[in-house]
Amino acid sequence: MATADRAGAPSVPDVRESSAAPDAPDAPDAPAAPRSVALVTGGNRGIGRGIAWALAEAGFDIAFCDLTHDADTEATLAGLAARGARAVFHEADVAVLDGHGALLDATLRLSGRIDCLVNNAGVPAARRGDLLEIRPDDFDRVLAVNLRAPFFLAQAVARSMLTVPPGDRYRCIVTVSSISATHASPERAEYCLSKSALPMMTRLLALRLAAHGIAAWEVRPGIVRTPMTEPAVARYDTLIADGGVPQRRWGEAADVGRTVAALACGALPFATGEAVHVDGGLHVARL
Repeated sequence: MATADRAGAPSVPDVRESSAAPDAPDAPDAPAAPRSVALVTGGNRGIGRGIAWALAEAGFDIAFCDLTHDADTEATLAGLAARGARAVFHEADVAVLDGHGALLDATLRLSGRIDCLVNNAGVPAARRGDLLEIRPDDFDRVLAVNLRAPFFLAQAVARSMLTVPPGDRYRCIVTVSSISATHASPERAEYCLSKSALPMMTRLLALRLAAHGIAAWEVRPGIVRTPMTEPAVARYDTLIADGGVPQRRWGEAADVGRTVAALACGALPFATGEAVHVDGGLHVARL
């Protein structure tokens, strides 16, 4: 069962951590090799939970963060323990850059290293509507979470990675963007703008870190069944039924999770800086 205590940077009030671990076997034959460690932002539910669980199944221990410690947090922790992973949760708003140090510290307590960062946390447009009516505070919040936070968290994690010899472990930074990185939705312009910068961020990270054996990836989901897409279920059901998604089904969080896990495990060792679409063919241009 998970336990909780309060900890964190002074500039980030009300930061909590929880941890969970699988039951140990009664008589282990030999010490197990340390598992790789992944940090997943926005891991309480939806795509973030799917990624965390898939990474656990692939042999990673998991640190994850989200805005609040709630029943969803406990469900994610329980699922991680059931998959054999040690896990720690850190309550934080990734947009508060002063809190990134405490988040890294919580992750490093697992094994003293970070092998994979998954920038997943994101927020939608505050309201759908005319882009001529977007308010500056709404614009700033979306870009703070969806672009500024992943850039500076990737910067901090990369610096940490560079202090630890890689050994034989594959290391990478994975950023979850959206079909909105390339497909325009004028009624949620600030969201599209925030996602459209992530492909370039990924390419820049790839070039900076390749010589150090650290890859950078963008994973680009399409229409995925999550709490964020619930308000548009009827619209997306129609789009899917009409063939807008060639595979004619909703994407699931597990689809994205399996993709991230494959990348994090080094399935493509001589590639970096690329986007992987997880959208059932939605992005493919047609006549």
